[in-house]
Amino acid sequence: MNSAGYGFSEQLAEVQAPLTAGSALLGESLAMQEVFRLIERVGPTEASVLLTGESGSGKELAAQSIHECSPRRHRPFIAINCGAIPAGLIEAELFGYEKGSFTGAVRAHAGVFERAQGGTLLLDEVIEMPLDMQTRLLRVLETKKFYRVGASTEFTSDVRVIAATNRCPLKAVQDGHLREDLLYRLAVFPIGMPPLRSRGDDVEFLAEHFLQELNAQTRTQKRLSALSRMTLKQHSWPGNVRELKNCIERAFILGDAVLELAPLIQGAAPRAAEPDVERDRLSIRVGSRIYDMERSLIEATLDYFKGNKRRAADALGCSLKTLYNKLNGYSQSEYSQSQYSQSQECANT
Repeated sequence: MNSAGYGFSEQLAEVQAPLTAGSALLGESLAMQEVFRLIERVGPTEASVLLTGESGSGKELAAQSIHECSPRRHRPFIAINCGAIPAGLIEAELFGYEKGSFTGAVRAHAGVFERAQGGTLLLDEVIEMPLDMQTRLLRVLETKKFYRVGASTEFTSDVRVIAATNRCPLKAVQDGHLREDLLYRLAVFPIGMPPLRSRGDDVEFLAEHFLQELNAQTRTQKRLSALSRMTLKQHSWPGNVRELKNCIERAFILGDAVLELAPLIQGAAPRAAEPDVERDRLSIRVGSRIYDMERSLIEATLDYFKGNKRRAADALGCSLKTLYNKLNGYSQSEYSQSQYSQSQECANT
């Protein structure tokens, strides 16, 4: 394996290879070379790592790479999605529970902190964890001690924690969704995963990699058409590497010798250029209300990105959900104003 193409030393590249059966973190762009450099530096340490980046950008694979570069690589790697677990069950899933500790607890259960003992635990979408559980998690990270639900016996935790989120952590702190002290505990070593649209020729590199994997599995020799290669470069890939991989697989299933991607990409459009801070300016009158300034900025950003809300949210530094909430608020405000105007007209007739 050519270590130069992966950013690891030869020894670490060999460790990385068996991570996920051929789907390990890959890339040749400068952005990914920097990610690999950071992984290589932090992997052998015990530092907590916070991975940030859009959905589908490879945060879990990066966490696996960190694990495989660490002295813990022969111990378990366990990933848990904090946003997919109901609030009432997350404590039991994290720390386990004893038989009879609550209705339905017919047997004792080891939580992920226990199952990952000696290894690495990935807390994916950690910002979605309820605030009261964030407090308990912080205490476990600081004391290295925890209790199963319903137990009096204390367990010692020997787990390296890696956290991941597709939201801006500082914005989450400001909005009251993430404890600031937990952020500093998790983000000893932050790593930002670049979106696929900013990785240049990695789009074609990864597409070819996924295609060759499928060819090897089925003993075929399918290839991408010239139009497909052009489409790869034009699409903005809001779903990042996950979207690209799924697109290649669909084309492989439907295609014969030559694969066509354009018909399979919903809303395929040329990639929007990044804003030019010298050219793209928004004039705001001194004394304008903050509400009006914010709304003008959001609407101008949406216009710039031709209505692509995900790209607008990225540029504004907020989550997609926050952007939708802002837009809904503007719509409701306009509706209320319209209702008021109509009532005034009725009163005057």
